[in-house]
Amino acid sequence: MKDLNKSSRLLILLASLALLATYFLPIWRIDLWAPQYPEGLSMFIWLDKLSGQVEIINGLNHYIGMAHIKEEMFPEFIYLPYIAGFIIAAGVLTAGIGKRSVLIGYLTLLVLGAIIALVDFYKWGYEYGHNLSDDAAIKVPGMSYQPPVIGYKELLNFGAYSVPASGGWIFVGLGLTVIGVLIFEFKRKK
Repeated sequence: MKDLNKSSRLLILLASLALLATYFLPIWRIDLWAPQYPEGLSMFIWLDKLSGQVEIINGLNHYIGMAHIKEEMFPEFIYLPYIAGFIIAAGVLTAGIGKRSVLIGYLTLLVLGAIIALVDFYKWGYEYGHNLSDDAAIKVPGMSYQPPVIGYKELLNFGAYSVPASGGWIFVGLGLTVIGVLIFEFKRKK
């Protein structure tokens, strides 16, 4: 007999399949605001590319000595689509097997994946914001320009805001769905 009821299995299946949308939606966004850019500038990070006003941001970052942002800098773009596919397949398999222990394993996979992604993003931001060119036109002693991993941070006269984009919220929704189903199943078994 299956441990999970049909509704729980269906929720896991639908939430996992919702990740298919992440192939067509950005995962993360970084927004910048400054007096000279009151409408703001945005950069979107997808599973396999960057979009938004990346070239304008590169032009501004040049003055403070930051590296030029290019898709080639991110080897993650090669394997992120496969990782997303693996997570989708693991979710479908979890729903099909219907065992609580497998659901716990799936949640563990999601949590570890999120931690690895955030640590990777932090390391990229640290390198990008601290490894500045000596030829920079603007130098502020002791200043680094590491963008926030999540949330808001002031960088000189710019405000930087970093949050999940629509595709990232789908990942968050999957994680919350798995947690909710697990809590429901534990309460149901009591």
